[in-house]
Amino acid sequence: MTGQREALQRALDTEYAAVYSYGLIAAYANSDRSRLVAEFSAAHRARRDATIELLEAGGSAPEASDAAYNPPFPVDDPIPAAHLAVAVESDCAAAWYAVVEQATDPAVRASAVEALTEAAVRRARWQAILGTNPVTVSFPGRT
Repeated sequence: MTGQREALQRALDTEYAAVYSYGLIAAYANSDRSRLVAEFSAAHRARRDATIELLEAGGSAPEASDAAYNPPFPVDDPIPAAHLAVAVESDCAAAWYAVVEQATDPAVRASAVEALTEAAVRRARWQAILGTNPVTVSFPGRT
């Protein structure tokens, strides 16, 4: 397995987890956020599908998603739901940052930069909702 393929598969795994997590976020998020949650959930589904296509175009079959994912902490009201969204977007940013680093194909690198940027923007929106200051970090996704 190449570094690019491994990084893409890890990013796909993270997108699978994001899609699952946004279902949980939707269940507990403030009702005023339902459009935002739906928009972000759709973005992760689209990114998941695009990542599957990238892997298949590279000649490898993507691994299947897990049946379920455990959140890193209990989610039972809007505040933990928003914190889970921040965690999800942080994980996605880190996964896509790794793809940027490992990509040898310019199209894969461009897709990864776009995905990293989108995750960073979504994370900043959730951070703003939570009242976190600053809402973003230098070099999102970099650990």
